[in-house]
Order: sequence, then C-alpha cells, then structure tokens
Amino acid sequence: MIVLGSIDIRKSFRIPGQKPIEVLRGVNIAVQPGEKVAIIGRSGAGKSTLLNILGGLEKPTYGTVTRPENIGFVFQSYHLMPELTMLENVLLPTMAKRFRGKALLPGASRLRAEELLTKVGLANRMHHLPAELSGGEMQRVALARALVTDPDLVLADEPTGNLDALTGAEILKILSDLSAGKTVALVMVTHSPEAAAICDRVLTLADGVLK
Repeated sequence: MIVLGSIDIRKSFRIPGQKPIEVLRGVNIAVQPGEKVAIIGRSGAGKSTLLNILGGLEKPTYGTVTRPENIGFVFQSYHLMPELTMLENVLLPTMAKRFRGKALLPGASRLRAEELLTKVGLANRMHHLPAELSGGEMQRVALARALVTDPDLVLADEPTGNLDALTGAEILKILSDLSAGKTVALVMVTHSPEAAAICDRVLTLADGVLK
C-alpha cells in the first residue's frame, strides 16, 4: 500500500521563441504510510515544481500521480492570509475539507485548531495577525494549518529555509513526531542536512529524475 506515488512524471516549460525547458524527465516515487522522505538537490533542479505536482497544485506535462484526498501543505513563504488571525488562518482548510470522512462541526474545528496552535507554542498568539508575528511564528502557524484536518500526507517545501537554527530545530521536532503512532507520511523538499536527517529516505533530484 502506498499513500503517494508517481509514474514517469515529466514537466516542461515553454518560453516564446525558445525550445521547451524540460525540468522533470521521468520522476517515479512511492511513499508508504508513515514514511518520511526528503528530496534534495541544487537550486533550480525542479524540487518545488515536483512537490507542487505531487500535491496537485500543478499539472505534469506527462505522467500520473496517485495521492490521498487529505493533504496538508507547508509552504516556505507561509502563504498566510494577512487579514485573518492566526486561529482563522489555521481554520481555513476545515472550510473545504472533511475530517476522516466526516464533516467538521464548527466547534470541533476550533478546538482542533486551538490544540495545534498550543502544540506549536502559540497559545498566547492565536488572535494576532501575521504582521504581528516573526517568521518562525508564522511557520508554526503554517504547520498547524497543514495538520488541522489530520492529513494522510504532509508536503513541506523548505520548512526551515527562512528560520534561525533554534526555531528550525523546533519545527523539525514537530515534523519528526508526525508519524509517531500514526500513519501520516511526510515528503519534504530541503537544502538542510538537519532536516534531511529526520527522514527515513533521502532522494536527490538531478537531471530531472530522482536518484
């Protein structure tokens, strides 16, 4: 059984007047429930593009992806809504998703969001706006938002890339504990050796394929 799989994923970008740029040239991956996988590689290798395709945010030029319905995303640039409080940002995915096949009641959603914000150390910042928080705090909110619907798979793009060493270590501890006693899988794009070290497997994206 796999929670995420891809077969011969290819992705090309067309620039007017130039030949297509082939970024992904046949990517195959299979991720088991509860498995943590790091994808590393040089800048510009196509790691974020691959992650977006695996999560359904971009379409491949060719190939197929098998993924669960319930996916949590952790973006390097946070992608928080500036006019919403931290609690409201975390609640956003519950408005469009179902929790393990059941509709989330408003009260249950709020309790889940408050529990996660407390877990990431932001119990006293729930009603602040993003502009009032540090980068590390915003990344914690982004992580809580990714987990609020109890996903089967978490996709993380450079989750410690904008953080200092101490805050990055705290985020990695939370990500490392994701699969403890659960079946949630993690696929993480990273340049950080410390981040890659928490994973069960480390794959390198080079020349458009995973090695």
